[in-house]
Formats: sequence, C-alpha cells, structure tokens
Amino acid sequence: MTTRKTPTKPATTEPPAAKPRGRRRSATPPVTTQPEVVSQTPAKTAKKPAAAKKATATKAAKPRTTPPAPAVTPPAAGKARGASRSANPTVDRKNEPISQFTLANIRHDTRISPNFLIYELTRSELADRRGIPNHFASDQELRAAIHLAREVLQPIRDKFGSFTPNSVFRGHPLERALKNKPASWLSTSQHSRGEACDIEIVGMSTLDLANWAKDNLKDFDQIICECYDPTKGPNSGWVHISLKAPGTGENRRQLLSYIASHGKMVYVPGLRATATA
Repeated sequence: MTTRKTPTKPATTEPPAAKPRGRRRSATPPVTTQPEVVSQTPAKTAKKPAAAKKATATKAAKPRTTPPAPAVTPPAAGKARGASRSANPTVDRKNEPISQFTLANIRHDTRISPNFLIYELTRSELADRRGIPNHFASDQELRAAIHLAREVLQPIRDKFGSFTPNSVFRGHPLERALKNKPASWLSTSQHSRGEACDIEIVGMSTLDLANWAKDNLKDFDQIICECYDPTKGPNSGWVHISLKAPGTGENRRQLLSYIASHGKMVYVPGLRATATA
C-alpha cells in the first residue's frame, strides 16, 4: 500500500513547476513596460533642448532687433534735408548786381529775386516730357533772365501772389521741338536769349493781365496777348512779356495781340480780343 502512494507524489510536484513558468510570465511585463517608460523620458528630454533652442533663437534674434537704432537715423537725414532747404537763404543773392552772376557760381536753388529761384527760369513741361536739356549756354543769357525776373516777374508776383511762369528761357533745342524745326534751325525768339517770359494768372483774364503789365511795369520791350479767346474762358491764352538785357539797346514798348482772324492766327497792333478794333 505504501508503494502505491509513492507515484502520486511526483504528480503533485508538477503543478509547482507550472507556477514558476507563470511567475516568469508575470515577471516579463515589468521588463517590457520599463523600456516604454524609458522611451517616453528621452522624448520629454528631447523637447527641452528644442525649447532651449527657441530660447537661444530668441536671444539671438534680440540683437537683430537692435538695428532699429540705425533705422532711426533716416529721420535725422530727413531733418538734414529739411535744414538744407531752410538754409536756402545762404544762397540768397536777390540783392547782388547782375554782373556778379556767372554759370560757374550759380546753383539751381539760388534765390535771384524775393520770390523766384534760378531753376524757375529754365523749367519747361515740354522739355521734361521729351527729355530735352534746357540750360543757359552763356553768362549773358543767365543775366538777361535774372534781369527779367527782377523787373517783370517779381512786380507781377507782388501784385497777384504766387505763380509759376509758363516758360522763360528756351534754348535752341527746346525751341526746335516746340516749333517743329530742323536741327540746323536757330531761333530768333527773345526766349532763346533769356529776355522773354510767358505767364498766366489763375482766375484773371489774360487780356486784363496784359493791360495791367502795360500800365504798371517800369519798362518792357514787348507785351503780346497771345491766343486769347473770351469764348473759351478768361484764362485762355497767355501773356508774352519781353525785356531787353541791360546794355543791349532801348526797349520798344510794343503792344501786340496774336489772335485768330478769318481762320488763321495773326499779329495785330494793340491789346485786344478780336482782330477788329
């Protein structure tokens, strides 16, 4: 009987052998979970360097934002330009004798009368549009235009306020373009010598302006009421006024009108709106 119970003892020993296997399986999950926790930890630590990079990037960007310090300098440059414009009185030569002006000592922004600068005596819309240079070729032309500005343009400015002459000096290239002439043609207009100007006053009849100039200018060579047509409005046309340069002869004090008559433009004596008196 005892020998029969003995084989049953090994059968009871098999279940305990299965428990260690179960323990090994239960032991393996912690092993597998630990790498997962470890894999999350490096990811978090990887973000920290990225944040650190952003921090360093922002720190590096701060020096780049400091260039506004040089960017503040342009306003200073603007002030300098404004100062130079306000410093125009440093080239104010309105009281200097005409004989002292030369092409070598004149600037485009030089004041040659109380209200006119030298560049206003050569400006031309036609020259600007076509790219035609329009500059004084000699001291004689320069002085003639300054004399005209002082004796004709300035008195009109004193009476009627600010205005810009349509044209004063017109060199031969500009005269050719204006009158559609060949390259060999030389103008005889007083504009080409700096002795004439074309002017208008906004809101004032061109004929009235011509008559005012006749009665109030100290001297003139010609006053021409050009292309005036009252049916087209009081500002139609312009007034041509010329004045000879000092030392070039007496002024003629001639009055003319350049107006339409029988379908064509003609010069007639006197200041008038029609060809007939």
